[in-house]
Amino acid sequence: MKEYLPRIADKVLADHLESKGAVLIQGPKWCGKTTTARHIAASVLEMDQPDLTEQYQELARIKPSNLLEGAVPRLIDEWQIAPNLWNTVRYEVDQRDEFGQFILTGSAVPPELDERTTHTGTGRIVRMNMRPMSLYESGDSSGEVSLEDLFKQKEISGSDSHDIDSIAFLICRGGWPKAIGQKPKVALKQAYDYLNAVVSDDISRVDGVKRDSGRTERLLRSYSRNIAGQVPLTTIRDDLSANESDSFNIETLAQYIIALERIFVIEDSPAWNPNLRSKTAIRTSDTRYFVDPSIAAASLGIGPDDLVGNLNTMGFLFENLCMRDLRVYAERINGKVYHYRDKAGLECDAVIHLSNGEYGLVEVKLGGDKLIAEGAANLLKLADKIDTDRMKKPAFMMVLCGVAPYAYKRKDGIHVVPVSCLKD
Repeated sequence: MKEYLPRIADKVLADHLESKGAVLIQGPKWCGKTTTARHIAASVLEMDQPDLTEQYQELARIKPSNLLEGAVPRLIDEWQIAPNLWNTVRYEVDQRDEFGQFILTGSAVPPELDERTTHTGTGRIVRMNMRPMSLYESGDSSGEVSLEDLFKQKEISGSDSHDIDSIAFLICRGGWPKAIGQKPKVALKQAYDYLNAVVSDDISRVDGVKRDSGRTERLLRSYSRNIAGQVPLTTIRDDLSANESDSFNIETLAQYIIALERIFVIEDSPAWNPNLRSKTAIRTSDTRYFVDPSIAAASLGIGPDDLVGNLNTMGFLFENLCMRDLRVYAERINGKVYHYRDKAGLECDAVIHLSNGEYGLVEVKLGGDKLIAEGAANLLKLADKIDTDRMKKPAFMMVLCGVAPYAYKRKDGIHVVPVSCLKD
């Protein structure tokens, strides 16, 4: 049996179980949700067990409480196969009135959860997100620089030896647990296999609506071409029309994207809206990202050598890698990740905002003195616009790099950190 690689989600899950009756772990398939949940669960129910799925579904209809019997915390894996289990778990948590009772895992959000007939579970069931592995979890980051320490304004230091080729490989390999520790050929194949599963099956299974695999594949390719951009759906539709003979109407396109969000393929970044000294108009469009950069690479049919040969494209996919890692790290310290862009063109790739109101500003740069200097200048310009009489000043400002030999703090106060030195 393969050795269990500790996940940052282990800490998040343990904390949630101490304060809530049930925890829903949601995220893309193959990202390790079940393995992490099994690591802490005292009993397990696998709803997708082939020989028993129909029986479980029938029992869930007739007497769902029977499926909840077992040592706690009890894991109910792929619970969305019988969506009415949600209300049963909520009710059982109320009756037991104890924390740490159930763990639910699923790689899709059932449409039923959007209906008024389903109780939200607020106060009883807490949701946590899992994503493919960050570089720290996969062993590709030294973890010498802690995001939490940056918020505490501690001194940082670190060194890194990754070159452009190794960063390109990490982008294309992604954070899929099955890819970690494998030979390069096998590791790189995992993202393609994941993409094929999404295109051929998962996008239709999420809500039972049959969707065309060819259209899905073309949409994902177009999304990849627009990665890290604040592009409206009309732009993606126009891109599809320009590059393919078959085009979507805007309503159909929106439904495909909603389905991809429900199976956690797409994870866009919302806009950050700070208090500014001037009346600068802030763009509120989401920034387009995948849950893992390898999905974009696979959708475009490119590998590490292709990225090294096209550093512009690599820069966008590297930004997606950084967003994945920042989200994983921020989750553990009760933070969320946003982006900022105003109509004057000033932008900040990532704003990490904690629940206590503290925030950090992050620019992502592949590497090189010139790009690092540009990133630092952007951060200082944005910080100068923030009205610190009405909100806190940034806890830190950081240029997050792909290729940089050291982690250090510049004279102007900007931190320069290789992503392969970072952890939560």
